Amino acid sequence: MGFLIRWAINAVALWITTLVVPDINLTGSTSGRNALTLIIVALIFGLVNAVLKPIIHVVGCVFYILTLGLFALVVNALLFLFTDWIAGVLDLPFEIDGFWPAFWGAIVMAVVSWLISLVIPDSWEGKA
Repeated sequence: MGFLIRWAINAVALWITTLVVPDINLTGSTSGRNALTLIIVALIFGLVNAVLKPIIHVVGCVFYILTLGLFALVVNALLFLFTDWIAGVLDLPFEIDGFWPAFWGAIVMAVVSWLISLVIPDSWEGKA
């Protein structure tokens, strides 16, 4: 259940990001296609972060230390661009037009996801 809620949070955060950040676009012909695209891209983004981010943290730990964590912003932007690339391969109507929109988009996604998570009660996290 927690996975589905996290997925929904990411989809909403991604939708807000497309509204706030210029050059991050949904280019579907209908609202339904755009909604489906948001759901799929949110899944891709979640999987990319779950698989690649821990590996990058281990490999790039020196850069994180040297930059006092600012390297994480670059990593998040690159993971967001990688998500865009995967969406392009899957022919989804989602596009990010360069590094800087991805940089700001990753920040907006993180902040919006965090804010939404504050509103959602902790009981869904499946505490054991």
